[in-house]
Amino acid sequence: MLNLLSALIGLVALILMIPAVIPFLGALNWLFVPLALLGAFIGLMSSKKGGQNFCLIVAAFGALRLFLGGGIF
Repeated sequence: MLNLLSALIGLVALILMIPAVIPFLGALNWLFVPLALLGAFIGLMSSKKGGQNFCLIVAAFGALRLFLGGGIF
């Protein structure tokens, strides 16, 4: 059950990150990367690791976008 919850949190974070790909909206990732990391933490408590890995990939994507935009753009 926690694996499913983790995957759902990761999916919500991924959907919310879509507008953050647009230039000058990249700072939104400061809100959504911690959301994905929260999902990864919830997935850590599960015996299955699919949701946790998905959340970590989503968080890595958001962190890469922050890095490329200098944390602002």
